[in-house]
Amino acid sequence: MTEHQYALVGDIGGTNVRFALVKHGIPSFGRADDGRAMSGLESVESLPCTGYPDICAAIADYLGHVGVGSVVSACLAVAAPVYGTQVRLTNNPWQFDIEELRQRFGWERFEVINDFTAMALGVSVVPSDELIHVCGGIGDASAVRLVMGPGTGLGVSALVPVGNGWAPLETEGGHVDLPVTNDLDMEILKRLQARFGRVSVERVLCGDGLVNLYRALADISGIPAPLVSPEAITESAIEGTDALAVRTLHTFCEILGRTVGNSALTLGATGGVYLCGGILPNILDFFLKSRFRQGFEDKGRMRPIMERTPVFVVTDRFTGLRGAAVALGSAVGEVYE
Repeated sequence: MTEHQYALVGDIGGTNVRFALVKHGIPSFGRADDGRAMSGLESVESLPCTGYPDICAAIADYLGHVGVGSVVSACLAVAAPVYGTQVRLTNNPWQFDIEELRQRFGWERFEVINDFTAMALGVSVVPSDELIHVCGGIGDASAVRLVMGPGTGLGVSALVPVGNGWAPLETEGGHVDLPVTNDLDMEILKRLQARFGRVSVERVLCGDGLVNLYRALADISGIPAPLVSPEAITESAIEGTDALAVRTLHTFCEILGRTVGNSALTLGATGGVYLCGGILPNILDFFLKSRFRQGFEDKGRMRPIMERTPVFVVTDRFTGLRGAAVALGSAVGEVYE
């Protein structure tokens, strides 16, 4: 592969890091006549973050494995706020200095963007057959699009129409306060406050959050909570072998619906809601039958707006990488056409 000049794109989460190569100087994504996105990603690999002491080791291992000695430029999407030159992952012990990392690998250009900024950019080019319609009408194609998703954390971004293109928003919307609308929510909140003090919505709407919710519901009911991982809870809920797990996952989906609905109203995201992250594609059948829709649409006088707003689950595993490749075409904050 060394006969070509490549750019590196990466999507660093709390659990895994994904890498891919794109040809340097060649548009990574375009639109086919039928509206499908055309991918320029090559040599896509997913690596466990726990397998490496830092991002440098992971990058070096990946480049060595795919047989590329160096790349011209890079864009990394990171699950963390991006301010200044120091990057510290929110749910991952990795940290790095942007300029030091650029010099370490000799990149001519190096962009670092929030992972859900990358998700938002990726949504703009994701293939249509990777979108599962959940609810809502056709929406307004020219309006704001909300991008959210529970995974190791809870990511939130959006695409705002500007001129003939889109400007991605970088937010930490996963750390807003947990919404409380009924007595059960209050009981859940009390138990989480006893553990964490202030309770953000991410304390419930992520992998570890699913475990937090399971234990809180067990305590409320005065029953044991034998399952200890999000994978065990989701598997037991889908198979129907644990009534508490079933209740937990239904509650999770309903709280997600209310939270997504709040964000859609705040941003005026009548252009559509795109749900990403690692959890929902794995529970898709359960999710589509859950109370997510009720939670999303139950906004009183604003219900008609919610009923018109389309909601999709994004099943594409490489949306973040697609977005990082898009970002290499222009500095983040500019308009992506």
